[in-house]
Amino acid sequence: MEPKRWHITIATDDPATACDALANRTGLSKTRLKRAMRQGAVWLQRGDAKERRVRRATTVCRLGDHWSVYYDPAILDLDPPQASCLKTTAHYSIWFKPAGLMTQGTRFGDHCSLARQVEHHFQMKRKVLLVHRIDREAAGLVLVAHSRQAAAQFSAMLRNGALKKRYTVYVRGDMTGQPSPGRINLDLDGRPSLTEYEVVAYDAALNQTLLHVRIQTGRKHQIRRHMAMIGFPIMGDPRYGENNKNQSGLKLAADCISFDCPFGNVSVSICIDKKGLERS
Repeated sequence: MEPKRWHITIATDDPATACDALANRTGLSKTRLKRAMRQGAVWLQRGDAKERRVRRATTVCRLGDHWSVYYDPAILDLDPPQASCLKTTAHYSIWFKPAGLMTQGTRFGDHCSLARQVEHHFQMKRKVLLVHRIDREAAGLVLVAHSRQAAAQFSAMLRNGALKKRYTVYVRGDMTGQPSPGRINLDLDGRPSLTEYEVVAYDAALNQTLLHVRIQTGRKHQIRRHMAMIGFPIMGDPRYGENNKNQSGLKLAADCISFDCPFGNVSVSICIDKKGLERS
């Protein structure tokens, strides 16, 4: 079955449950619809309230409800890799997100997202607010806030550089002749964008250079686009670059995160090894 979208307005004061009403309007079986709801593919706009996901099949419809169903069986059938919690406090937690796991969900569901896994880990008892994101194809560290105060504090730290992130990448080609440390200051999407890198090592047999990278701006796919733009695309990138494809995935990982905790007089620094970033 191909991906489909339905946008449904409840036009009568019918006390039917969401599962009954939406099954009648979409033609989906109740079994399929319940699964789509559990996995975050059904949305409700009620009155002036913010649109939200609805997971309970027994939710009662009301006159004027606007329901949206985003049904893609290919997404609903995915079995996502599992993230691991490396550090947890009352205000935040730090997670390792494996390659292939989205950081947050889409309209078509969120069961394949880090955010949903964190909610389950804490048994739905803590707020889950993403401070930053990394690409689905990339592996690495993600900081999750558990209160609006913490999210605001960490977001401000990210903007002013007090929250530091490092990425490790393998690119195609020999960058030992490039300045190191080096800077890529090229606009992306019409906006100033700055990527800084340090050459670590070159493997002539594989024609790959290992880099440590930091970004001063947060544009979409910034590192991937910048490296491809200067002629050294990241290995395994399915979208950017030429002659850099392989079978073992994108060679980019957010491998270090460090900051002075705003909720205590302590410095936090977590780095991971080559997990998810072995060369091929």
